[in-house]
Amino acid sequence: MKKIFLIMVGWLAVILAFAGVILPVLPTTPFLLLAAWCFSRSSPRFHHWLLYRSWFGGYIRHWQKYKGLPKGAKPKAIGLILITFSFSIWVVSFWWLKIGLLALLCWLLFFMYRLPVVDEQIPTRTKTER
Repeated sequence: MKKIFLIMVGWLAVILAFAGVILPVLPTTPFLLLAAWCFSRSSPRFHHWLLYRSWFGGYIRHWQKYKGLPKGAKPKAIGLILITFSFSIWVVSFWWLKIGLLALLCWLLFFMYRLPVVDEQIPTRTKTER
């Protein structure tokens, strides 16, 4: 029963992650990490698919291994965030919603700015080497 529940939550998270690529208010990354976690505990086949055959697999593997974004991913993400939020702010007619979207945009940009970028070619130091 737990396995079926985790598979259903994992696929719901994948669907929401794909929707989050298009919708500016819906985040993509947390849903992908949730799906990876659910699939790792319920279905090795779906977990393998998510890590090696999906569009997001490289980013998830990089995050799991290095705890950071791959080189070049941050500018792409920030650019996409700016484009989608700008369009949303332009389309929305309620001033309070525009302010809310602008506040969310500022928070997202601050969050993205703080994420580490790790080049996989450069080995990272462990805690014992510091």
